[in-house]
Amino acid sequence: QVQLVESGGGLVQAGGSLRLSCAASGRTFSSHAMEWFRQAPGKEREFVAAIRWSGGSIYYANSVKGRFTISRDNAKNTVYLQMNSLKPEDTAVYYCAAKHGSYSSSYGAMNYWGKGTLVTVSS
Repeated sequence: QVQLVESGGGLVQAGGSLRLSCAASGRTFSSHAMEWFRQAPGKEREFVAAIRWSGGSIYYANSVKGRFTISRDNAKNTVYLQMNSLKPEDTAVYYCAAKHGSYSSSYGAMNYWGKGTLVTVSS
């Protein structure tokens, strides 16, 4: 059974940092793109960042470029999202997702989803 389990969310002040983790299990993800999306209250789920397990190609949404860093630890089957210089508008539930093949910024294209972890940034 495929599982993506996020952790690391919480409450942080504006300007602070958090690191999210996504532990993947249940299958081999070597041919997948691992992605982070987020959904703020009343808004659509939006793409944040993506990384390929193989080759390590990386993609970011413009809104987080320069502040967030996505990385992976193949040995631990874990993907990370380091979030720095957090802003109140980064407040959302952050979801880990996996897509077979190349990355996509469309949430409808994902094959697997985690249940999400809440990040709240206070001003």
